This record gives sequence, structure tokens and C-alpha cells, in this order.
Amino acid sequence: MIKHRGFPGRLPGTDFQFTVRRANPKGATPITRRERYADRRAPDRRADEGFVRALWEHFGDQPFERGNLDAGRLSWLFAREVKPYDDPFDPESYEALLILDLDEARASFPEVFA
Repeated sequence: MIKHRGFPGRLPGTDFQFTVRRANPKGATPITRRERYADRRAPDRRADEGFVRALWEHFGDQPFERGNLDAGRLSWLFAREVKPYDDPFDPESYEALLILDLDEARASFPEVFA
């Protein structure tokens, strides 16, 4: 599992995790699309925004390996702002490639790109 050096481990001042410390010996937690409803709590929305900001600052528009990025946090953005880059995509692989969909990310989080 690649560790993304310089990527924030969590949203500053909160317990919202962005990365994991070590690989799970049973295998990577699968990335699945989670529904974001309009009534989500403000801290959850800030965590999504902070994660998109970190992805943008760290990877830009380039494909990136899942590595030590948290599956739960990725799942809130998966199939919208974060898309699979591999075909076929393995949601249970630490080596799976992802990419930030800039059009979707700008529409969902305009303050990140302002």
C-alpha cells in the first residue's frame, strides 16, 4: 500500500479521517458509492469539502493510486467527484487508480476552486 506523503491525515480540528495508517491484513475495505442527502450535517459537508481540497492540492487532475486514502471518505465522493481510472476497476485494491472529476468537483464544491 502506497502512503501519500504530505496528504493530510484528517480534517484539522476534527476526527474526520482522510488516511489510514496501515494496510488491513484481510484486504482493503471496498469503495462503494454512498448517497449524500441534502440534510447531511454541516461538519460532514465540511469534511467532504476538505477532502476534495486535499485531493485537488495533492493530485490535481492526474490519476492517483488509492493507497492509504480512507475508503469511507472516498465512498462519499465515489462515482461523482472521484471516478475510477482503471477499467476494470477493483474497489478492494490498494493499487486501484482513481481520478478527480474536475467538472463534478467544481459543481459540488465551488469554494475549493475559487
